[in-house]
Amino acid sequence: MTTAQGEPQTTYNVFASVDMRVGRIVGAEPFPQARKPALRLTIDFGELGEKRSSAQVAHYEPASLIGRLVIAVVNFPPRQIGPFMSEVLVLGVPDDTGRVILLHPDDDVPLGGRVF
Repeated sequence: MTTAQGEPQTTYNVFASVDMRVGRIVGAEPFPQARKPALRLTIDFGELGEKRSSAQVAHYEPASLIGRLVIAVVNFPPRQIGPFMSEVLVLGVPDDTGRVILLHPDDDVPLGGRVF
């Protein structure tokens, strides 16, 4: 079976194997060595500790992201992006112009909280 967009359907067990957690951005800086415009983010996931991510969200002012809650996949293997090791995948959705808009909870929730 496929979805309305033609993608294959998945199962709940496959979905549940993707560990998505809430974190708070505690550091953000330009990442000029990335092939596509990006920022280097440091994200606090509470008991999981701080993790780093390269995110193609260079349209955000880095200082404006400090303190912001985000959703990230924390159980993908680390990925080398130029001189930087990206440990988590921050989630976002492209807007009409292609800029990635970060996903975040509407309310303050515990750091490290699992999305399900």
